[in-house]
Amino acid sequence: MRRPLIAGNWKMNLKRDEAVDLARGVGAAAGDGEVDVLVCPTFVHLDSVFSAVSDSKVAVGGQDVYFEGNGAFTGETSTEMLKDLGCEFVILGHSERRNVIGECDKLINQKLHAALAAGLKPILCVGELLEERESGKTMEVVQSQMDGSLEGVSADQMAEVVVAYEPVWAIGTGKTASPEQAQEVHADLRTLLATRYNQEVADGVRILYGGSVKPANAAELMACPDIDGALVGGAALKADSFAAIIEAAGA
Repeated sequence: MRRPLIAGNWKMNLKRDEAVDLARGVGAAAGDGEVDVLVCPTFVHLDSVFSAVSDSKVAVGGQDVYFEGNGAFTGETSTEMLKDLGCEFVILGHSERRNVIGECDKLINQKLHAALAAGLKPILCVGELLEERESGKTMEVVQSQMDGSLEGVSADQMAEVVVAYEPVWAIGTGKTASPEQAQEVHADLRTLLATRYNQEVADGVRILYGGSVKPANAAELMACPDIDGALVGGAALKADSFAAIIEAAGA
């Protein structure tokens, strides 16, 4: 059985003291339950946040990483740096990286291979724009992102990858894919994994939903058979709302 994962993507938010306070609140809320809990603060707060949750069950992850080990890459962060700060996970291919920063599948694939080689667990994000959904191209887009981002990834390596389906039209907009819409894409993603690898891999990979997840809709989303948790944005910035989502995942 797949263990639920609730991940908070704090994006470019919070000052250091605010981040530490939030981390402590999440640590207290995580408890010793049946849910894996992850927080992904901005790079400059990783060390402080890791210290704040070190006595809890909360894992820490990066919001991105570069594929080179070191060198003249101004502004980038390496896998070794993330590992050195206690990171276990790293988010890759988030829609804001794809659509705002302009990252392509080839670059995301390079980062994913670097993360796996370093022992980090990638959270690979995929998702369609509103016009792509309205034109019936959701799975065409998502499959293309999966194929490009997972190029050269073996079945054994795939066991360390988490997939997050994040419809771009539902991120930060207040709109949320209905449980039926989300479940349909998650089920199709699992079928895609079975075709690409095998059924054992497909059954083992955790697929998260992301896109305006909040306490009011978390339980209904988590009840879907192929939704294994959530990648949470705005609602992860307050300990009480994030705690409610954790509770919904463990119900």
